[in-house]
Amino acid sequence: QVQFVESGGGLVQPGGSLRLSCAASGIIFSSYNMGWYRQAPGKQRELVATITTGSSTNYADSAKGRFTISRDNAKNTLYLQMNSLKPEDTAVYYCYAPRWINTGRDTWGQGTQVTVSS
Repeated sequence: QVQFVESGGGLVQPGGSLRLSCAASGIIFSSYNMGWYRQAPGKQRELVATITTGSSTNYADSAKGRFTISRDNAKNTLYLQMNSLKPEDTAVYYCYAPRWINTGRDTWGQGTQVTVSS
């Protein structure tokens, strides 16, 4: 069955960097547009960045210029390079396929916690 396993989160100081990874299985990964989402405590999940099957990218305004989404289809893996991190980036980060948003599917992973704090 479909699985997304996020990793790479942790505690980092403001201005620091983290690289998140998402291992996907149960899908033909190269055929799916993918995205990174995040959810802070008490807030709705929000889209951070997307990447198409052709590797075109889009970013939320809050991420633009600081984050880079990429994919390695040979490894069925999605990445998010996060630089110049700010406290407001603190959240649980998830990877997912945008085509399944609001379709009733429940294949979200556990996410990986990113905490930006001094």
